[in-house]
Amino acid sequence: MAAPADSPAAAVPAGLEPLRRPTREEAMEAVRTLIAWAGDDPRREGVIDTPKRVIDAYQDWFEGYRQDPAKELSKTFEDVQGYDDIVMLRDIEVESHCEHHMAPFLGKAYVAYMPTNRVVGISKLAKVVTIFARRLQNQETLTQQIANAINDSLRPAGVAVLVDAAHQCMTTRGLHHRHVSTITTQFTGVFKTDDGLRQRFLDFANRR
Repeated sequence: MAAPADSPAAAVPAGLEPLRRPTREEAMEAVRTLIAWAGDDPRREGVIDTPKRVIDAYQDWFEGYRQDPAKELSKTFEDVQGYDDIVMLRDIEVESHCEHHMAPFLGKAYVAYMPTNRVVGISKLAKVVTIFARRLQNQETLTQQIANAINDSLRPAGVAVLVDAAHQCMTTRGLHHRHVSTITTQFTGVFKTDDGLRQRFLDFANRR
């Protein structure tokens, strides 16, 4: 299946042909190479099935490349009885992988929008977060992609997104700072122009 137009896999530099997706066996052979490079023997009993397990895990971790957030947001509802205030989801699980080290980063997303004349099922907002998270990412891009997808599909008065995550490329390697989290935000429309509304969103996100 071709990658959705907004996925990194679809962003082929000018003049280059799209890469052929490797076969499952080619991918497993690459894992065997990494096991050998790390200093182990890929024929050893304990790791002989590791390539298969890694590829199965990759299929799950990176399923976002095979999903389309716009499709998830395409079914909307106009009968909202005049509702015109914040719609917000808190504590959406974020499980993603850093595009620089392919190490996990884990945290929470807080997503809100101000509807105009239509709303979307709340589970679809969480699904959009998951789709973008299940790709190789940096947190800044992830935050922006979530906001842009909601803004483009729903055309609300505004969108607010906050992601708070800990990056294992920082906690388990390099600096080894185990208690550092990263916060990124993206605001559009009224959330960007109305300080009071933006503060309400941040207050809701911080409420425990």
